[in-house]
Amino acid sequence: MNRFFKQSLKVFLACGVLLIALSSVVHAEGELTGLWNTEKSEKGAWLTVDIQPCGDKLCGTIVEAHEAKDNSIVGTEMIKGMKKKSDIAYSKGKIYAPDTMKWYNSKMKLNDGDLKVSGCVFGGIICRSQTWTRAN
Repeated sequence: MNRFFKQSLKVFLACGVLLIALSSVVHAEGELTGLWNTEKSEKGAWLTVDIQPCGDKLCGTIVEAHEAKDNSIVGTEMIKGMKKKSDIAYSKGKIYAPDTMKWYNSKMKLNDGDLKVSGCVFGGIICRSQTWTRAN
């Protein structure tokens, strides 16, 4: 009976450790989804973007324009086709830059609770990045 108890305890503890490890992976992926605020522009305007799964990738739609003269951009897809690179990073997607009205190759990475989002040209040699913060 004592041997059975020790063996059962080992299995129970191993399952517990596995569940904790798996939940932290799911939590990290979940941290990328949700509402994010872009950095403020030179004129003080910023956007709120809703990042959600679209199939096995992530996409983002502009849901609010703050301090903007024109709100017609609300509802515009801003991020599309972001492929999972790791639990905290996505790449090989596209991002729409409203100021240039163009799509750019993109990547994003979770960093200490903030989201670094980059739009790149020339195969990623030149990138423009912003740090987005979680919307309240």
